[in-house]
Parts: sequence; structure tokens; C-alpha cells
Amino acid sequence: MDDWTDHPAGTAPHDRTNGPVHVSTGRTLPYAPPPSTRTAPLPGMLSSAPPGRTGQESRTGEESSPERGSRVRRPRRSGRRRAARAALLLLSALLATGVGTYVWADNRLAQEVDLGALTDRAAPGKGTNYLVVGSDSREGLSPQDRKNLNTGSAEGRRTDSMILLHTGAGGTTMMSLPRDSWVTLPPYVDPGTGRTYRAAPNKLNAAFSLGGPGLLVRTVERNTGLHIDHYAEIGFAGFVGVVDAVGGVDLCLDRPVKDKSSGANLPRGCQTLDGAEALAFVRQRKQEAQGDLGRTRNQQKFLTGLAAKATTPGTLLDPAKSVPAVSAGLDTLVVDKDTELPQLMSLFQAMRNVTDGGRQLNVPVSNPNLTTPQGSAVQWDAARAGKLFDDLKEDRPVTGPPRNG
Repeated sequence: MDDWTDHPAGTAPHDRTNGPVHVSTGRTLPYAPPPSTRTAPLPGMLSSAPPGRTGQESRTGEESSPERGSRVRRPRRSGRRRAARAALLLLSALLATGVGTYVWADNRLAQEVDLGALTDRAAPGKGTNYLVVGSDSREGLSPQDRKNLNTGSAEGRRTDSMILLHTGAGGTTMMSLPRDSWVTLPPYVDPGTGRTYRAAPNKLNAAFSLGGPGLLVRTVERNTGLHIDHYAEIGFAGFVGVVDAVGGVDLCLDRPVKDKSSGANLPRGCQTLDGAEALAFVRQRKQEAQGDLGRTRNQQKFLTGLAAKATTPGTLLDPAKSVPAVSAGLDTLVVDKDTELPQLMSLFQAMRNVTDGGRQLNVPVSNPNLTTPQGSAVQWDAARAGKLFDDLKEDRPVTGPPRNG
């Protein structure tokens, strides 16, 4: 199977407010969220009584008149006016909550990666490119959490997945970069020893291990020619927390998934994956016919489902879901210095848009089992990959030959 074409559109019946994502099709089922019935304003948001109304006002709407010494009947407030006032109070409460949440979340962003300080950068192209990295950082996980999630106890962080997301006039493309891709690392300085290393071939995930996000970005740019505009990385704990906070993600599996190493044990059919199940699913690869290439497809489909769930009105307008989701994500999220909340929202929206006319693909591969001094690696197809990278750089609609097996 060739790894270039997108996943064809498809649907799966489901009765949830957020349609499931089918693993074989990668498309979510559209829905219309029910209107909210919560109209009560937050505590402290009620205004004072209107002018002219006193504590002696009767419950029937009457009040005393000092001039006539008699009681004058006050017209009842119409149902339409009461509804409008309640809606205004609710809107004020939502705006106040939203502004407070925005400021709080924006101040918690870990903007640790300085893309502007990197050397040997690729020239900017058309559109916007995000490099989205899932790391195996155990930060934020207790020893019991690590045991429950089958994450092991390795310290530090390594890349578990890498996705380049391109958005522009030519559409949205989600392209996975297999972590075992055989690429050329640019010259770099070891941050621990200060020793300088010349450019040399190695696996793509070695770039992250040897030089962190900066070397990874430079390596991706060197081998694709695509300028990375924004970088976002999330660890295990943040991933699990976000999935749980939004109430899980719906997926439809066309076969059971069982993998001892990742802990995945999922039946065939449509189901809602919680954080632990989702992490096991996106990490498993041993039962995939194409190993890491098959795993990257699962990761793409799950991420589009998560983005769709996280950007629904039912999640965004419900503080009980949105605030915990943002908090969980920020716990292990690392971004570049130019990425703020608007850019993160654009990233999630772009992921969601992939299922609506976008493309999900892997880098075209000529040999998935290349023998190298670093073990088995994935060799890109130079001609087809080069054409794909050129299309993305010029923001042209991505086209390509059908899969060949």
C-alpha cells in the first residue's frame, strides 16, 4: 500500500452528539448541538433593582405614590423583556468567564522554543506550517500512573509521533513524518558537552533526542524544504488529561486492537475511548501490518477526532469541560515563542478541517525496512516526496498517485 493518498470520506451511524471517527475512513459525522438550557447567570452578576423601585413594592408590581397616597399598579414586565434580560446576563457571565480563562491560560503557555534563534532555516513559503509533536515525556505522571498507562519509567523525553500540518488557500494537509525516517541531520552542537557535530544521516527521532525541538525543526526543514511557522509538543500526561476532560473521543474500529506493550485492548466496533485507552491506541504498532506507518494513520485519525470534540460548542461553551481540557493540555504543552492561544485554536480548527476536504497522508516511502547502522529505518521516495513538499511550499492542492499496496 502506498502511503500518499488521503483517507476517503465515509460515515458511521452513531447516536452521540459528536459523531465517531472511523479508523478506516478518518471522517467524523456532523451534528447539530442541542441548544443550551442553562440561563442562570453566575453568582454576583445580578444587577441592582431598576430606578424607582423600592423595598415596599408589592409582589403584584404595585408601589406607593407619595403624591397621591394611594397605590398605582405598575405594568408587569413582559416575558420577552425578561428573556432578553436573562440572555444579556448570561452573555455577560460567559464573556467574563471567557476573558478570565483566556488570560489565565495565555499566562500558563510554556513558550520555550525560540524558532527565531535557529540557523540554516528553510525560506518561508505560502500558507502556514505547524510541527505537532507527541513526546513520551512522563512529566506529571506518578509511579502508579506510569504503571497503569504502560509508559515505562524512562526519564527525559523522546518523540513518539511527528505530524506536519499545512494550512492555506490550497487546503489543509496533515502529513505524518515516521519517527524512523532516514534523514540527514544538520550540523549541531551537543547542549551537554558543547561538542560540534557535522551533518550526518540518522533517524528523524534522533534529532529530538540529540538536540531537542530546535534540532528537530532544523532537520525537518532541511529534509523537506518547508519552513516551520509554529511548534507544539504535548506529553503523555497532557494527552490523557485532555481526552478525559472532553469526555473521551469516539472511534469506530473495523477489528479488535490488542497490544501488550502499549496496553491496548479494544473490541471491534464503535466506542468512546478514555484517556488511557486513547494513549494505548495511538502508541500501539506491533499488530499493524505496516508497523510505524500504520500507527501514524491511527494517530492522525484520532487527533482529528479529538480536535472535532474539543472545538464543538458543547465543549467550548461548557466551563466544566473547556477549563479542565485547557488545564490538562497546558500541564505538558511546549510551544514556540510566537505561539499563543489564537494560534493554538487555529491549529485545532485546522485538524478538524482535515476531515472536511483536507488530506491525511504519510511521506511517500520507497523502502519501509531500510538497513542502516542505526537499525531498520524508513526510506522516503525522493521523487514523490519532493513533489509533495514542493506542492505544500507553494500552497498548491496536494495530488498524487493511488496507493500501490
